Parts: sequence; structure tokens; C-alpha cells
Amino acid sequence: MVIGWYPGHMNKARKEIIHALKKVHAVLEVVDARLPYSSENPLLHELAGNKPALKLLNKSDLADPELNQVWLKFYAEQGIPAMTVCGKNPGNLRQQVIRHFSALQASRRPPFRIMVVGIPNAGKSTLINVLAGRKIAKTGNEPAVTKGQQQIMLDDNIAILDTPGILWPKIEDQDSAYRLAVTGAIKNTAIEFEDIALFAIAFLKNRYPDALLTRYQLASVDEEPVQLLEEIGRRRGCLVRGGVDYTKTGEVLLNDLRSGKLGLLTLETPEDIPTPEPPAADDEITG
Repeated sequence: MVIGWYPGHMNKARKEIIHALKKVHAVLEVVDARLPYSSENPLLHELAGNKPALKLLNKSDLADPELNQVWLKFYAEQGIPAMTVCGKNPGNLRQQVIRHFSALQASRRPPFRIMVVGIPNAGKSTLINVLAGRKIAKTGNEPAVTKGQQQIMLDDNIAILDTPGILWPKIEDQDSAYRLAVTGAIKNTAIEFEDIALFAIAFLKNRYPDALLTRYQLASVDEEPVQLLEEIGRRRGCLVRGGVDYTKTGEVLLNDLRSGKLGLLTLETPEDIPTPEPPAADDEITG
């Protein structure tokens, strides 16, 4: 199954972001702490150019705490400002963001405009509400809730520009596409629960076997993913005439993972970032 999702409104949103980037001074990028690489937009650096940026690893309360620190160290080594944040318990996020951009803000005529960008379902709208100090952006568990741009004044000097969550035209790395689908960044109507659940089980079996053993009271995880899915389906009563309902079982497992019922999980480490392929050598010219 090849995963891709680029509905018409996202193409429109991309054009709006390109236009709006010309008017802003900085970028606040929201990624999912469970998959920081896969949930960052590879087009953002190209579109934003050299504008100052701060990366927020949101939903850190659902991610593996040890790997949260691994990712922060990885970004620090690359000179990329980053911090973990939890939309449900944001602490002094607003003050931290203002402090981070304060030096830049002082050298600009107000308002200092910061664009908030992020893929669908990364929790961007929740953080917008935290920064605004009131409910401004609509939130939800389904991707593509935000439909258009809106500007929110934080104070007399700083303005936040919200944008729709967008994916990019083509997800080249299908491992990343599957991770996005596992976390719900890609709409359920665009995926097959059974297929995505089998990918999730294979991952969990390899990196978090105790999560499967504990949640579903399995005897072991030695079986193949499809056999483990069947066992989970039987234990959860996802049955149809003739056997297990794979689709319903897959939905149960993915909902458990997304909600944190399987524990604190991170779906990738910096080591999972693909090595860029070297550019093709020019054909030798012979005379």
C-alpha cells in the first residue's frame, strides 16, 4: 500500500503559506515528538529561507522520555533551536517563545510576526490557543481541522500567524508515511487499518515488545505480526463469522497507540533518518 494524501485545500494552503512567509519575521514549527523527522515538512526550509525558527516537539507527554532527550541533543548538535512541549500541560510556553524571539523582536518595527506551521494533527491549534491565552483555534483529533489563516496578537509587539496544517505533495519515504498514518496525521479514510496496524505491530515487536505483552496480555511476541493481530482481535472480541475482523482490530490497536494506552512510545530515532542519496554523476562526455 502506497500512502499519500494531498487534497485540494492543502495545495491552496501551501500557496497561502508561501505568500504569507514574505510578511513574517520568524517561524515556529510544531512537530510530533513521537516522530520529529517524519512530521517535519521538508519544504519548510526551502520556503522559509533563512528566517529564524524554533522547533516545538509537541505531544512529548506521549513520547519516550529518553528519546525526547536524544532528539533535543540531535537538534542542538545541528544548531537547530528546539524544545519539548505538551499542549495539555504547556507550562510557561508563551513566555519561553517570547523570550526566544525577544532579541530579534527588539530590532524590528512592531508587530513582530511569527508564523506557526505544522502538519495535520501535530497539536498546532492547541498550542495556538496556549500562546493566545484563550481559545481561538479550533482543535480536534482529526487532521485538517484548521481551514485558513488567522492572525492573533499576543501583545502590542508580537503577532502569531496561524496556518492550516499541510503535508507535502509527495511523501517520498514510505516508512515516514506509515509512521504518520500510525499517529493519525493522515486521515483514517485514506488508510487501511489492517495494513497500518501490521506496520505498528512489527515496530512494537522490535522496539517496545512489553507494550504489546502488557496491554493485550499476550504470552509472547514471537509470532509474525499477522498472527499477533489475530490474537489481539480475539482478546478484544473483534470477531466476525469465520474469524477475526482485521479492520476493527487494527482500529483498536491504533487508537490504543495514539491515545498513549500502549505506553510512552517514540516511533523513530535520529538513526532512522535516511541517508541522502549522492547526486548522480554526470554522464562522461566523449569527443
